[in-house]
Amino acid sequence: MPPYTLLDNPVRHYPWGSPTAIPALTGTAPDGTPQAELWMGAHPSAPSRAGGRALDALIAADPDGLLGPDTVRRFGPELPFLFKVLAADRALSLQVHPTRAQAEAGYAAEEARGIPPTAPERVYKDRSHKPELLGALGDFEALCGFRPTAATARLLDALGVLAPWAATLRERPAAEALPALLRRALAADAPQLTTVAGALRRTAASGGPHADTCAAYARLAEEYPGDPGLLAALLLNHVRLTAGQALYLAAGVPHAYLRGVGVELMANSDNVLRGGLTGKHVDVAGLLAVTDFRAAAPAVLEARPLTAVEAEFPSPAEEFRLSRLHPSAAPVRIELPTPQILLCTAGSARLHAPGHPGLDLPRGASAYLPPGAGPVKLTGPGAELFRATTGRWGASWAP
Repeated sequence: MPPYTLLDNPVRHYPWGSPTAIPALTGTAPDGTPQAELWMGAHPSAPSRAGGRALDALIAADPDGLLGPDTVRRFGPELPFLFKVLAADRALSLQVHPTRAQAEAGYAAEEARGIPPTAPERVYKDRSHKPELLGALGDFEALCGFRPTAATARLLDALGVLAPWAATLRERPAAEALPALLRRALAADAPQLTTVAGALRRTAASGGPHADTCAAYARLAEEYPGDPGLLAALLLNHVRLTAGQALYLAAGVPHAYLRGVGVELMANSDNVLRGGLTGKHVDVAGLLAVTDFRAAAPAVLEARPLTAVEAEFPSPAEEFRLSRLHPSAAPVRIELPTPQILLCTAGSARLHAPGHPGLDLPRGASAYLPPGAGPVKLTGPGAELFRATTGRWGASWAP
């Protein structure tokens, strides 16, 4: 394989997706359908194509050449990460991802029960965990982790319709109160949901300290009427990111992306346990079993400068590493011994390698670089790129 190959990436169409954001990034004409995710990688359900062939098939034919012996030894003969552009016009499902041990046990149990891989009630599609990192490309809104219980009690006081919930949060430790309230939320009936939705609208219109957060929850009530995920969402931190900021989602952390465009990097898994805000299968018992009920303010990540042209978003994940490049400051010399994908999100960049034709990467284009293919030089005045590659042994984690 040459030192760099342009990728042809599939678009996934989900109802919550934006019909315009991904076409605007890639310079293609909108087709009127919601284009939710642009997948870059070798996931077998929707692999990118490189040189006219599916990337997963190319890797299967030459794992050492396409991944490098070290990556194969650490993760097996598959690309260990999946890179995406995510474009949400409305909320994604409220969800949690399992640990590796939980995924292995869940996968084995569903295999033993004979649940087909494509069955709507199938939860564990593989044996892997699914840590993920979301980097905002503009204003981005999300729910992430349980809010500290005292703060949630104050929010519920402002609503005025969930006084017993507020009392539970004040009288019981978080490790007891949060599981009890999440179970109660996911069993809510229609009258209670209608009452809470009305209270959210009134509080959002009041202009008080909770107005912004309640406006976000009121939108959820409109987008998913009668969905008990609304009450579960009240327990979670409401987070706003700006371009250049990121969130890391570890196993067990409940979350939902609400709206915005970002790059998402994750372990190459499709294991999701949903708790609401969706028309898909909801497994309440399974969700409660894997949820981390610790309450804390979310750690919003800022990119950590590595060089004059590259900044890294720190994460503890072994499977992936995300960094942002601005080659306008100086050319970037690429010689990593790991597979990587480069995505251009602004301007236009160019890859050069001795003895090979150069490759242009306009906005929205991406390329696959196998390990040991360097030195490759990346240039591009005014360009911004995101680099996805495998994590490093001993990488530090300091949010």
